[in-house]
Amino acid sequence: MKKSDFNALPPLLIEFLRYVGSIKNMSNSTVSEYAFDLRTFIRFVKAYRDDNVSIDEGLDSIDIRDCDIDFFKSITLSDAYAFLSYCKDERDNSAKTRARKVASIRAFYKYLHISKKLISENPMAELDSPKINKSLPKYLTLDQSMELLSSIDGKNKERNFCIITLFLNCGLRLSELVSLNYTDIRSDNTLRVTGKGSKERTVYLNNACIEAIKDYMRVRPKDGVIDKEALFLSNRLKRISPKTVQYVVKTFIEKSGLGGLGFSVHKLRHTAATLMYQYGDVDILVLKEILGHDNIATTEIYTHVVDKHIREAANANPLSDFDKTKVKKKR
Repeated sequence: MKKSDFNALPPLLIEFLRYVGSIKNMSNSTVSEYAFDLRTFIRFVKAYRDDNVSIDEGLDSIDIRDCDIDFFKSITLSDAYAFLSYCKDERDNSAKTRARKVASIRAFYKYLHISKKLISENPMAELDSPKINKSLPKYLTLDQSMELLSSIDGKNKERNFCIITLFLNCGLRLSELVSLNYTDIRSDNTLRVTGKGSKERTVYLNNACIEAIKDYMRVRPKDGVIDKEALFLSNRLKRISPKTVQYVVKTFIEKSGLGGLGFSVHKLRHTAATLMYQYGDVDILVLKEILGHDNIATTEIYTHVVDKHIREAANANPLSDFDKTKVKKKR
């Protein structure tokens, strides 16, 4: 959401967005998600209560600038559940998207209750979140990863090889990779990574990463560079964009014969985590630090990936379907 769009929001909501951005130090994308979710929620409540307004005609034209604390006090838990039903039935929002909206509503009302002390009770404290069916992360096997790395050639091959090598070995997020500066590479072969919420962590570079960075730095442009500190540069000598990185990864995924299998930039992060856990005997707490997860539950999904393969290996045994009742005894 553009800053100019904030003018169409209620003053209390604008204050909240500034609070989570500056005090809670949340990323711009997270602040925008809060803004979108809460704007939709407030518009829905206004339309839901007004018989003269048709929700079916859409919510975009509903003015919410006049919504004050009395309006927010009047919103009930039933209103919130009606909104979630609307999101599911009319907007076809997934459980994950609805869960994000619940988180936005909870955060806003917690702000009104705890931080601003404008409401004596928080009506959204008991707002339940939709159950999300967890699925195992999709990732490349070791052989597929080597196929991908072997397919990289052509213009910018050193840069592109370095990018994909860092993804596969360090488990970086897309936003983390594009924000890297060459000064983030330290003399002790570690990498300073700025993750979600501007949290910094140290990633140790293995030999493959060290060599890939050296090869790239030998050919990295020096003259005419616009973003001088950026590690990875575009053809226009500016910091490489997320869209360009996504295009690079997609190009070589297809070239390596792995197209159409659902692999993407984020799947390379899953690949790094899975390979480290599967082949490196990496402790789950160590893996949590490497990936920059806040919650160990987020990291534990990679243990389930390995468990799944162990189970599949057991089922692949030719004796897995042995039924003694169907075997004739020899006389």
